[in-house]
Amino acid sequence: MVLFAWYLHGFFLHELAKDFLGERLKDEASHIVTLLKKDERPVAQLMAAAREESLSFHHFYVLRVGEQVSTSLPALPTQMLPLLEGKGDALFMHQFQQQPLLVYRHVFDIRGEAVQLLIAENFSPVEQGLTRVHWWIAASAILLWGILISLNLLAVRRGLRPLSVLRHQLSELQSGHRKRIVLEAPSELDALVSQLNTLLDEFDRRLSRSRESVANLSHALKTPLTALTQVLRGKRPINEVRRGKMLQRVETIHSQLETELRRARIAGPRAGQTTRPVEEAQRLIEMFQGIYPQRTFLLECLGVSNEHADSWVNIDTQDFTEMLGILLDNAGKWSVNQVQCRLTIESDQIVLCVEDDGPGVPQAQLAHLGERGWRQDETHPGYGLGLSILAHLVKHYAGCVSYSTAAAGGLRAEVHLPTRK
Repeated sequence: MVLFAWYLHGFFLHELAKDFLGERLKDEASHIVTLLKKDERPVAQLMAAAREESLSFHHFYVLRVGEQVSTSLPALPTQMLPLLEGKGDALFMHQFQQQPLLVYRHVFDIRGEAVQLLIAENFSPVEQGLTRVHWWIAASAILLWGILISLNLLAVRRGLRPLSVLRHQLSELQSGHRKRIVLEAPSELDALVSQLNTLLDEFDRRLSRSRESVANLSHALKTPLTALTQVLRGKRPINEVRRGKMLQRVETIHSQLETELRRARIAGPRAGQTTRPVEEAQRLIEMFQGIYPQRTFLLECLGVSNEHADSWVNIDTQDFTEMLGILLDNAGKWSVNQVQCRLTIESDQIVLCVEDDGPGVPQAQLAHLGERGWRQDETHPGYGLGLSILAHLVKHYAGCVSYSTAAAGGLRAEVHLPTRK
């Protein structure tokens, strides 16, 4: 682009000088024509007068009246006679003795005779001056270009310096000498630093959660395992009562393991995972229809058009299926004929609503739903952990879960999950 601009500069500079000198040639031609038309002498004397008049100018001229030709230089006619044959006024360049001439041709009449006048100026001094200016411009452009490149390199190096600091701080994070990223960076990197710190906080939370789960699991399993060990090491016979107690302790261990494993699988809203809620909900409905064939599972999607049925939302797929699966499984156990699932996708949240037509839960006991280990009816299989894990999952997504009585008399569970797009 710089070379092209430099070429255009030379071209337009040449044309500007040509037009400027051409106007001067036209003025001199008009002056000579005015003098010739005012003079009443014969043509030969007019041409001699024109020759004398031209001596006051530094231009060359050729004047032809009829068949007579007058010129300021003897060598000009043979070289410039062909230029007299053109029609009309014109300004053009002509090479004469390896030098460029700027020539203006003017056609007019004197006393009924056709007259052609050529006025020429040596263009080589002007061209040499233009060439010097043109190359001075080139040198200035190259110098300016070098300065701009140097400034750009300096700006890029200064702009990328925070990335080097960031790389160094990431190495310190890896070695354990740093806990968070503290960086004085341009505003364009603020979002990157914030997201990295958020990711580090999430890793810390997961590590704390893992350690807490291991501690809880160790504490919860220590007592029943000790009791089982003592029973197995003892010499007393294992009757049905003691066998039942042992089985109860084994079931307690199993429930503890299932709870902690489910909690360990929680990804959370900042895990960078997405899911297709409509597709996953349809898959779960088909699965639970096979598990509970005597019930009818219905799915209703609100706020979802056909072209957005496969849209992604910022919720981990396993977390979403875990939450909806707990609701559908609980409704399938307690329903009589039908389970209604309603999925609503809004601009800033997803709403899961599952209703069943079972016996429902008394109003006084709705507040206990979600408490770890609490069960309304011991006759149904389970450990009372599903809704507790659901509450734990929803809490990680900064959502909320509520329970009420459904229109059909059963339980109505509604989950609100914020989405960050």
